Amino acid sequence: MKDIILLYKYRHFQVLGKDLANFAYRALGREEEIWWKVNAIIPVPLHPKRKKKRGFNQAQIIAKELARIKGIELRDQMLLKIKNVPPQTSLRVEERAENVSGAFGVAEGDKIKGKVVLLVDDVYTTGSTIRECSSVLRKAGVKEVKALTVAQA
Repeated sequence: MKDIILLYKYRHFQVLGKDLANFAYRALGREEEIWWKVNAIIPVPLHPKRKKKRGFNQAQIIAKELARIKGIELRDQMLLKIKNVPPQTSLRVEERAENVSGAFGVAEGDKIKGKVVLLVDDVYTTGSTIRECSSVLRKAGVKEVKALTVAQA
């Protein structure tokens, strides 16, 4: 799985995004409750500079395919990366939470108040990114944040 994620993110094998989404969906086949009451799927965003450099947001491609499979609204412009921080992979475990603190914001938060959202990312390492994004979404009025990643480091 590690090699697949590396190819996907850093070697621009964008076609793998749909495959990873389908893999995650099939792996959750018996976990149907994760989809209960989900009003929107939101990918973890990249900072615009990083997205421009990479050419795509890997979480967005996965989230888009999951939204298509389940017929759930994709809100890929709702959560924003407002602070350009060093990549989490370059940091020690104890530095990661501080690195992403204040790095995310919400656009048009009134559109997700009281909603249940599924937050999608590619890799879960320490949980710092998921926790920070979830916190920002809850402060914006989201009722519940569920999270899905396709791999764990």
